[in-house]
Amino acid sequence: MIYVGIDVAKDKHDCFITNSDGEILFNVFTIPNNAEGFHNLYQKISSLTKDFSNVKVGLEATGHYNYNLLGFLMDKGLPTFVINPLHTNLFRKSLSLRQTKTDKVDAHTIALMMMSGVNLQSYSDTSYHNQELKSLTRYRFDKVKERAKLKTSVSRLVNILFPELEKLVPTLHTTSVYTLLAELPSAQKIAACHLTHLTKLLLNASKGHYSREKAIEIRDAARTSIGSNMPAKSLELKHTIKLIQELTSEINEIEDSIKSIMDSIHSPITSIPGINYRMGAMIIAEIGDFNRFSSPDKILAYAGLSPSTYQSGQLDSSYSHMEKRGSRYLRYALFNATKFVCIWDNTFAAYLAKKRAEGKHYNVAISHAAKKLVRVIYRLEKSQQLYNRAA
Repeated sequence: MIYVGIDVAKDKHDCFITNSDGEILFNVFTIPNNAEGFHNLYQKISSLTKDFSNVKVGLEATGHYNYNLLGFLMDKGLPTFVINPLHTNLFRKSLSLRQTKTDKVDAHTIALMMMSGVNLQSYSDTSYHNQELKSLTRYRFDKVKERAKLKTSVSRLVNILFPELEKLVPTLHTTSVYTLLAELPSAQKIAACHLTHLTKLLLNASKGHYSREKAIEIRDAARTSIGSNMPAKSLELKHTIKLIQELTSEINEIEDSIKSIMDSIHSPITSIPGINYRMGAMIIAEIGDFNRFSSPDKILAYAGLSPSTYQSGQLDSSYSHMEKRGSRYLRYALFNATKFVCIWDNTFAAYLAKKRAEGKHYNVAISHAAKKLVRVIYRLEKSQQLYNRAA
């Protein structure tokens, strides 16, 4: 076997190549992070063997810096392993008590780690292309979070400019209300607006839901409003609504891409009542290749949903809390998905009710249901069978 250790950095990568006999085939050498450097590495590996099944390439998971090199190695058919830097660090410390860490040492350490036969899963095409889904779901998560902050700002500004409006509509955050406030961003402007124009504006924006009577009701409330006449706040409201509309358009575009990927992978996760393609995509993306996990408990640990354990001498804590040390995105997706599954599926609804009857807080009961959901998802993904909904 030939082992290649690569320490990834932004502008260059340090590489080390050895074989199973411990013979150094290529001592640590540096390649630039460009096409010439990638091909230089490939030529060195190709000069040693044409049978890439005898090759193992290892590199650390270093955020986005390893994406391009990883894609190149995958396209060339080289079995590639992405290693957690924490594992590399622990392995390096096990080799020596000296505090030695350089890029060249890391490349050597990664190669030795590959030789040691530790239980590593090679990076598959599924794992590589799953990165696209992860990027999209995390990008959507950030956009939705940004939009939520802007919606809070809209509520704050309306409370200053036209506080009575909130009681006249089911919610401020609808297309019809946004259209109204984008053109008439204060009680004074609404009060001065011609009734015919106001009626037409609301009728078109609400697609016929708001009639002339609603226009009269809003205008009358505006005329007696205690809202402040502050042009600066009105301008801020207009711009905030415009930003929300732009973000909504971007989120819709992102969701179309997510749905396209979910349609192509045919994941059974969406067969679970209460899990739509958006939340299902986030769970699938964050877990990645299910073959990396030997049991659903490993996924729970990865999500930070496992209870922490504290035992020292005769002290054994009986009030364990969740670790919350794993993927926060996965933890968020699982918790939110579980809430909807407990509404739409009788089995989970009964399980949640049972935990609540035991005196557990709602969030604690949801965490128990989330663990049950992970076990169901794990079984479905491994068997590729659809969820069998109980009658």
